[in-house]
Amino acid sequence: MHRNLLHVEIAEVVQRGNCSGCGACALLDKDVALALADDGFIRPRVSSSESSETDPTALVEFRRSCPGISVTAQRPVGATRHDFLGPIVSIWEAYALDEDIRFTGSSGGTLTALNEWLLATGQIDSVVVAAASESGPERTESSAVRTRSDVVRAAGSRYAPTANAAVADIDNPGSAVVGKPCEIAALRALAKSRDQQPPLLLSFFCAGVPSQHATDSLIRGLGVDEDAELAAVRYRGHGWPGDFYAEDVRGNSVRTTYDDSWGKHLGPAVQQRCKLCPDGVGESADISAGDFWRADAKGYPDFTDQDGLSVLIARTRRGEEVIRRAAQDGVISVRAVDPDDVAAVQPFQVVRRATLLGRLAGSRLAGHPTPRYRGFRLWRLSLRSPVRTLRATAGTFRRARRW
Repeated sequence: MHRNLLHVEIAEVVQRGNCSGCGACALLDKDVALALADDGFIRPRVSSSESSETDPTALVEFRRSCPGISVTAQRPVGATRHDFLGPIVSIWEAYALDEDIRFTGSSGGTLTALNEWLLATGQIDSVVVAAASESGPERTESSAVRTRSDVVRAAGSRYAPTANAAVADIDNPGSAVVGKPCEIAALRALAKSRDQQPPLLLSFFCAGVPSQHATDSLIRGLGVDEDAELAAVRYRGHGWPGDFYAEDVRGNSVRTTYDDSWGKHLGPAVQQRCKLCPDGVGESADISAGDFWRADAKGYPDFTDQDGLSVLIARTRRGEEVIRRAAQDGVISVRAVDPDDVAAVQPFQVVRRATLLGRLAGSRLAGHPTPRYRGFRLWRLSLRSPVRTLRATAGTFRRARRW
């Protein structure tokens, strides 16, 4: 009986704890489907028998694109590289000029505004987004949408498992995909392996994917009855940063602050691969968006409710052209900013990258293989703060031994 090597290698990525649940492997093999696993994360499942033949092309593409195997930092033409923010053609403070979109979105509504405009003007024919499932808003589903109403319905962050890469039309450069950095990295690498232009790739700053169980326990912890049918669940938005909010079909609602929902419940429940991620800022995208927090007196982000502001990073010339045209058409307001000012109000992303080499070393010393990362300057960053790097190594080693 022949073993399908692609299926074997997918299983190995999952078994090692290196799967991000991006879904790109499902584009390579019709027998691979994505499903919520017992731990509350999306994982690939193979439906065929071991006797199915290995597709050598799909196997090569998987090895080149799976972020559980490797991720290579991009070097787009015309971009300069920032140690913490990645490749930059241009960088902007921005927000949607449509007040409703700005209010609904997580941080200025820029990605929602761009997607709506791109569809309305025929520049793209569809965009992959993640939105609350129609079967239950406590769940999140990925889909390719084509209308303004569907784009607006998807506004706001979803701190939950999704697999946007699995539904991308990778062979259609006239489409777009909004995805987590790992999803976008996989799609960029897959398109490169096929020597073709990918869809327009849009990403956002990401701190990791929490288990679905974390959302469920947070909702119940806020007092929603376990048998109650939910009508709405929001992680953020409707203000900046916006509250976590849940409402049942009878109109009863609960909420808690972003600082509480992410800091105490969702953030601690992120998957293993996210703790070893080299890219929380969407380096492989054409355009990446994040929160452009206002800082408090000590320089840390201020989560006091206010009008949303995004940072928009054009990472490619294609992305910069989209941003500039959208600004000219009155879709978004933009103002050029210094990348160091952005890094200063994103301390999580800065510290995570600065200490990543230590965490990778700690995991490997404990016997857990990790993905290979190339071009992120991790050695140089670690040498800037050797003590902190050594502490990260020791802490990860202890945790990995228990894991």
